[in-house]
Amino acid sequence: MDLRWQDTEDIAIRLVEEHPDTDPLTVRFTDMHAWIVALPDFKDDPKKSNEKILETIQMAWHEEFKDSQA
Repeated sequence: MDLRWQDTEDIAIRLVEEHPDTDPLTVRFTDMHAWIVALPDFKDDPKKSNEKILETIQMAWHEEFKDSQA
């Protein structure tokens, strides 16, 4: 499945898989952006992201991270 910026939940799940011990709230948006576009199944235009999209992904990632720590 190809990931696009609007696939926030799927991106969050992949980020937990790729960075299981990383608290998303400690990650800078620039680093998170780089990690997202480096995902093998990410196929969207890297320039189409913005702060709102990255914040939404970060919050979804945070929820997935909390669930994985329980």
